Amino acid sequence: MSKTTKAAKDPEGRMALADHLRELRNRLVKSLLAIIVFTIVAALYHKALLDFLIKPLPACHPDGTLPDGLKHCAEISNIGLTTPFTVMLKVSLTAGAVAATPVWLYQLWKFVSPGLHQHEKRYSVTFLLVGTPLFLAGAVLAYVVMPLTAEMLISFTADGVKSIVPVETYLDLITRMVLVFGAGFELPLFLVMLNLVGVLSGKRLLGWWRAMVMGITVFAAFATPSTDPLSMLALAAPIWALYFLAAGIALLNDKRKAARNPDAGLSDEEASQVDLTVEGVADAESVGGVEAVEAPAPVPAARRDQIDDDIT
Repeated sequence: MSKTTKAAKDPEGRMALADHLRELRNRLVKSLLAIIVFTIVAALYHKALLDFLIKPLPACHPDGTLPDGLKHCAEISNIGLTTPFTVMLKVSLTAGAVAATPVWLYQLWKFVSPGLHQHEKRYSVTFLLVGTPLFLAGAVLAYVVMPLTAEMLISFTADGVKSIVPVETYLDLITRMVLVFGAGFELPLFLVMLNLVGVLSGKRLLGWWRAMVMGITVFAAFATPSTDPLSMLALAAPIWALYFLAAGIALLNDKRKAARNPDAGLSDEEASQVDLTVEGVADAESVGGVEAVEAPAPVPAARRDQIDDDIT
């Protein structure tokens, strides 16, 4: 029996809709498998990870007394028989998703890269080298901001009322903050990549600064659970700085492209400059290093008359 051969890939990266869906499925499966592997590894250390995640929470002492410098504290509790198992799964899954960041970022880039030109595909390494630290930086910032957020939320507790915080509820909060902060830090990277592939110009990106600053502020307000403006600014300010950094990189890249190609900044409706300078033609004897063929001698008048007589 003859072996079936795979269809040749289009050099320009064009695919049918079914091929795109199949490619998306394969990338998602690989990303999920990586997350599952890291989740299994994290499950072996879930107690140490849980202690690490609970540390920012202003918890009461075992005897119920307040920690030094705090007016309110929270008692952490497990409510329900299955809660410890659910908590273990959430801690492990969160750690697995963060640890698998290079894998799912790479799969995301590979899904987009078939539609790019060959010289644009070399940015995949840069995408990974920059994208992974940015996501991790957002996750670390969420962990750093969490004590201030938790203290602010617990401060609304009335005097004489004990704050009992279920571990599952707290993990939902810090997991959301880690993922949202990490995703927010990826925004400038995607803007730069859109500029590198020619979708978004640096001038247009910088022209959106008012809308972008407002949008980032609104995003930070919804992403941070507390009403404390410091928590919101802790997320919004770094993304503002990264956005303007991305706009600067895009402008420098556009300037580099313009130096190589004067027509790089033209829109689809603008005509490119055409060089209409007339250049002299080289001597025919020296063109291409080939000797020119001598022109035939003119026909004598007597011979032309004889030819005319023969024709008539």
